[in-house]
This record gives sequence, structure tokens and C-alpha cells, in this order.
Amino acid sequence: MIKAFWNLFKGYWCSEEKWKARGLFVIVIAMNLAMVAIEVRVVHWNGEFFNVLENRDLATFWSKLSEFIILAAVFTLIATYMVYLTKMLHIKWRTWMTTQYVDKWMKNQAYYRIQVSGGKTDNPDQRISEDIEQFVAITMSLLSGITRRLASLFAFATVLWELSGAIEIFGVEIQGYMVWCCLIYAAVGTFLTHIIGRELIPLNFNQQRYEADFRFSMMRVRENSESIAFYGGEEVEKKNFQERFANVISNYWKLMRRNKLLDFYTNSYGQVGNVAPIIVATPKFFSGEIQFGGLMETIAAFEQLRNSLNFFVDAYESLAALASVVRRLSEFTDNMEKALSIKSEVEQIKVPDENFSAENLQVALPNGQTLLKDCNIELTRGTRLLITGGSGCGKSTLLRTISGIWPFGSGKIFSSGKVGKLFLSQHPYLPLGTLRQTIYYPLEAEPNSDEKIKEVLRLTDLEKFTDRLDETDDWSRILSLGEQQRIAFARVLLFKPNWIFLDESTSALDEPREKIMYDLIRKHLPNAGIVSVGHRSTLFALHDKELNLSGGSWKLRTI
Repeated sequence: MIKAFWNLFKGYWCSEEKWKARGLFVIVIAMNLAMVAIEVRVVHWNGEFFNVLENRDLATFWSKLSEFIILAAVFTLIATYMVYLTKMLHIKWRTWMTTQYVDKWMKNQAYYRIQVSGGKTDNPDQRISEDIEQFVAITMSLLSGITRRLASLFAFATVLWELSGAIEIFGVEIQGYMVWCCLIYAAVGTFLTHIIGRELIPLNFNQQRYEADFRFSMMRVRENSESIAFYGGEEVEKKNFQERFANVISNYWKLMRRNKLLDFYTNSYGQVGNVAPIIVATPKFFSGEIQFGGLMETIAAFEQLRNSLNFFVDAYESLAALASVVRRLSEFTDNMEKALSIKSEVEQIKVPDENFSAENLQVALPNGQTLLKDCNIELTRGTRLLITGGSGCGKSTLLRTISGIWPFGSGKIFSSGKVGKLFLSQHPYLPLGTLRQTIYYPLEAEPNSDEKIKEVLRLTDLEKFTDRLDETDDWSRILSLGEQQRIAFARVLLFKPNWIFLDESTSALDEPREKIMYDLIRKHLPNAGIVSVGHRSTLFALHDKELNLSGGSWKLRTI
């Protein structure tokens, strides 16, 4: 766990922003030390002030009160800016980590490869949005706390050592006995806290997972509301919600019970700590070795030292939460690294003649099962190829391999490169944004593009949306699947690729409209090659070659 924490921690502090980060942190540390110095002075002031009260010295009373006001004002100013600068460092650190994770998640389509390679990362969105924030927040809080507690520990151990002097127990003289009492008290407290609270680490980990699963199940219903409504699947979904929520509540009860034990202990420990310094300091007071002010100064120093030594006790819940966050982020990082380490043996070779061919192409599943072997095809630009075969024979996976997103295979693919290819899936992706941005996805909309967009919408029978180009909405909710598939064909007419790959991209269209979409490509992009996956018999009339897949073998014929 320590190694995993260090791997997450060191990135920002060794990055291109390291000097700014380190400089800001040094300032925060300096402010913490200044606050400790003021607290030390306040402890001494405490003893002096109570001596003044005991001596009824009115003149010195007002002087001491003025000194305290100055100390309090300076302390408040430093504390305020320390919190402000700590939050500034928090923002910069979180921004850097989030950028790094988003970049890695998007790099070489790791977000996709994690899924197809069987990675066990659940809810990567939560890892990036919530876990990074928690990691930075808790770590900053602990770093700041540790720095201050260490400074306070050395400062007040010195003060208390001087104040406590020596005591004789069973004939043995013990120097600085109050310091030793405080150390023993804190050590016992820390050990018992760990014994009681160590179960919080797995419980916190599971709580985050169960909460994310419950939230994701509701998101799935929102995204698939129409299908669920058609099936009348409300009761099944309710049962699913109840089961997932039951996990949330069951684990939360376990957290509550464990926290109750820990709180019972820490509160008892704290209450005993309130009287502990009085018990160990009163022998000096009753023997007349120290005045009342000295007793109060000693008690204050003991309390400050105890607080410093109790850092582990006070921060145990935070440490448990941090451990679960580190575990989740480390798993996510490992899965991304694993996904990115998968090297495809399929060579994507760019050629200038804009033809398409595959040489010794093999396609497999992540478990090694072969879907297609030794495939050799050569298509000239303008060819229309239909890929057929039974369900699960690897038709869609072949298109994924051609696109370069499927890493499990080998062989060579010769084409004009990604710029000259466009892939249309059965369920087109429509991003949140304006309709103009949706149509142009993944490119930026061209300036003064209204006429061009309106023309392709008219050609694809989506003319009714021409007055809504700059309207922002969730277009995947507004448009039917058939309309979404026609948006994909509108993209084809806008982008004018050399090769168009369609993975059942007309499944939601009736046969006459399907023919219209293919005819649009034939008319407006007469030289574009088409490779289609589909099951309809009507598709044969729209293509001139067939590639049939069956049990790893293949057969190419002219229609």
C-alpha cells in the first residue's frame, strides 16, 4: 500500500510543475511552523497570565491581555492564508492529476481496451472525478497535519521537559517524567485505535464500489428508458435497484458499527486525556514547586504534546479512507497500463493509391480463440463489399480490426489511413452539444457551414431539424435510432471519405430508405469504397462482392 501511495504521490511533485508546487508547499510549512511558534508563546503566556491573576497585578494584566490580542491577530492571519494556499495547492495538484488520468484514459483508446481486455476497473468516471479529488484532499490534509504535529511535538516536548523537571519513583529519579507519561499514553492509544479501526479500510473501499454500482444502475435505466418501458421491466429494475441499494445499506451498517466502536474509544480516550495532565502535574503544584500559573502552563504544554502524539488516533478514519482511495486508483492505473501494453500485431500500412487490401489477416478474441485466419483480400476504390456470416463469427470484430481499435490479431492492412476512412456503427454516437456539433462530430464545425449542413439534412430526410442547428440538447434522446443512423450518413456526405465501413448501420431503417442512403453515397461519392456488415437479403443488390465468414475460414465471391 505504501508503494502504491508513493507511485500516485510522486507524479505531481516530480512533474514540470514541481518547483511551483514545492515552493508553495514550503510556504505552507513555514506558516505551520510560525503557528506552532505562536502556540508555544501562548503556552508560556498562559502561565504568566495566571500568575498575574494570582498576584492581582492589574497593570501587568492589561499588558498581557494586549500581548494576547496581538498574538491572536497574527495567528488568525497566518491560519487564514495557510488554508487559502493549501487549497490553491490542492486545486493545482488535482488539475494536474486529472489531466494525466484523462490523457492516459484516452491514449490509444485505453478506455475501450480496458473493456475488451477484461479489465476489472468499475466506474472509471468515478475514479477520475471523485477518487482523485479525495486522494489530493486527504493527502494535503495529512501532510499539513503531520508537518504541524511534528513541529509541535519537538517544540512542546522541549517545553514540557523543562517544566516537568524530575520525579522520584521507587527510588529512581526520572527526568522529564511528564514527557514519558505523554508518550506512553499516546502509544497505547495509537495501538488500540489501529486494532479497533483497521476494518474501516476494506469497508470504505466496498462502500465506494456499492455506491457507484447503485448510481450506475440508475444511469442505465435513464439511458435505456424506452426499451425498459416497452418490455414493462419496471419490477425487474426495481428489484435490481433494491439489491444494489441493499449492498449499500448493509455495508454502511457495518461502517456505522465499526465507527461507533472507534468513536466510543476515541471519545473515551479524549476525555481521559483532559484529566491526564492534571493528574501528572498536580504533585508539583501541591508540593509548592510551581505556582498556579506554572500548573496551567504545564497542563497546556502537556495537552499540546498529547495532541501532537495523537495524530494517528485523530486521523485514523482519514487514513482508512485514503487507503481505499489509493487501492482504487492503483487498480485503475494498473488496468490502464495493462490495456496500453497490449501490442497489436496488425500492421496498419498507409498507401497512396487509395485502394484497400488485407494480407494474412488473423482476428482473435482476448482469450485467444481465432475468429478469422489467413484472410487475403484486395479491393479497389469504389468496390462495395458485403460481409456476411452467422452471428458471432467475427463480422463486427473484423471491422474493429480494420479500424485499428481491436488489438487481438496479426497481419497487414493496406489503406489510405484513418483520414480516408469512416466507420459507422449500429448505434451512432451523438455527443452533448448543438445539433451542428453533433453532425460534425468528431471534427469542429466549419465556419459558414449552414448551407452545407442543411443540404445534407435535406438529402437524408432530416430537413425538419434545419432550424435547430444551434440548439443544445441530448440529441440521442430526441432523435429516433433511425434518425440517428441517418445523421451518420449525413456525416458521410460532409466528410467525403475514400472508404466507408458500415456495421449494420441501416438496421433501424426500412428497406426503401436503406436503399436511398446507399444510393446517396453512390451518387455523391461515386468513387468511395463501401464495406458493410448486415443480415438483410436486400443488401446483396447494393453490393458487388461478398465476404462470407464461417468458423475461422472465409470466402470471397463476386455477387
